[in-house]
Amino acid sequence: MELRDYVSYDGAGLAELINKGDVSAPEVADAATRAIIATNDKINAVNNHWRAAEAGSSSQELGTVFKGVPFLIKDLAVSMIGKPSELGSRLAQGMIADADSHLMTLFRKAGLITLGRTTTPELAISTTTEAVFDGPTRNPWNPDYNSGGSSGGAGAAVAAGMVPLAHATDGGGSIRVPASVNGLFGMKPTRGRVSNGPAIDEGWNGMVTQLGVSRSVRDSAILLDAISIPQIGEPYYIATPHRSFAASVTTHPRKLRIGTMMAPLNGGNVAPEVRKAFEDTMKLCADLGHDVEHAPLDPGISWQAFVTANARIWNVNTAAWIDLIASLTGRDISDAYLEPASLAVYHHGKTVSGTDMVEALGLRNAVTRAFGAYFQKYDLLLTPTLPTLPLRIGEYNKIQCEPDGHGWISHVFDQSPYTALANVTGVPSMSVPLAQDNHSHLPIGSMFTAPFGDETTLFELAGQLERAAPWIERKPEIWAGE
Repeated sequence: MELRDYVSYDGAGLAELINKGDVSAPEVADAATRAIIATNDKINAVNNHWRAAEAGSSSQELGTVFKGVPFLIKDLAVSMIGKPSELGSRLAQGMIADADSHLMTLFRKAGLITLGRTTTPELAISTTTEAVFDGPTRNPWNPDYNSGGSSGGAGAAVAAGMVPLAHATDGGGSIRVPASVNGLFGMKPTRGRVSNGPAIDEGWNGMVTQLGVSRSVRDSAILLDAISIPQIGEPYYIATPHRSFAASVTTHPRKLRIGTMMAPLNGGNVAPEVRKAFEDTMKLCADLGHDVEHAPLDPGISWQAFVTANARIWNVNTAAWIDLIASLTGRDISDAYLEPASLAVYHHGKTVSGTDMVEALGLRNAVTRAFGAYFQKYDLLLTPTLPTLPLRIGEYNKIQCEPDGHGWISHVFDQSPYTALANVTGVPSMSVPLAQDNHSHLPIGSMFTAPFGDETTLFELAGQLERAAPWIERKPEIWAGE
């Protein structure tokens, strides 16, 4: 299979070719391997890749939904038996998974052929992917800039055409941020929709969920259909939609009430190119027949309180994670194995008391109730995904040695002040690649957030937007099909 043909299909399209017998799964996997080799030296999105024969799956034994479609998993939150799980950190270097996690099992059953791991910032506590362990991951649209995070490797890999879709996680925006800056579709599902088990019930006290990034809306929808299957022992189940998410993509949405908020809650500025993209998205939604109204969200607490609550939750969980990794590897919790920001987060997390955590969870509840009240009036909330374009490589981490653990989380949230609201409240949220900056050529995402459990409305609108303003023909500077 020629690379120019391989990159012209999304995952569903490749699966259709394989199922019709027009091309074999090994031929597609070989094309994906060549795509990785052709582009990875330029963007550093994949830290470990292997041939399809090493993936531990036979596409002939699996379902047809993504039968034989090449795939990449993030180096965090999912375990593939016999493969490294190093979390972007020297502390975890050499750790090998001894079993598949529930999600990995579902990826296999969907027919996905996993060919490697994508880069992540150390322990996923950043929205840029520039770990000391792997080095910086560059944006395929303009390699002087970062690719977002913490699923920055996934975003860069899909944008460059290595694979049509890739696994990603989202604890504070880590699906939607890379989707925005890499020109992809990214859906953060409802809390509990996708299993984190068996080792974890709720990542970061329910902040973290998993899905992926993709070039087409339908690939993310089909993937969510395939993996939103409750596993034995889940802490709770989310109600199944009345039709598949894939069917929702081709279903015309009802007339929606869309509330909009451009000003970020931290009081920061919005870049002119982002402002224009946001206004264009508002107009597009109105032109499609939806009611669009300026309606800022009142989260019920101050921005400072919001950051403090998240810093406690993130840092306590990360500190416990670091302790566990150190106990498994026998390594010291020191700057020999951890970056300055990670050490700062660790030390702050160790100072948070039980009553501090209860207070943080109480603030989480206040924000969740405020979101619920907002969605009594509006079907969706529209914001920019990010207030600015991504920073140049090296800029984001310049302050690593300056803040304490609370200060680092404040820095992360200032870079991405919209996205974490959906993680705190557990609601679904998506970034849609509707715009591009003419000067830097970097994509700009628009973010839509829905009530708890309502991915269906998001997929309906995403499909409508994709048909009205298609983005699939836009290609980055670094592209496997060239």
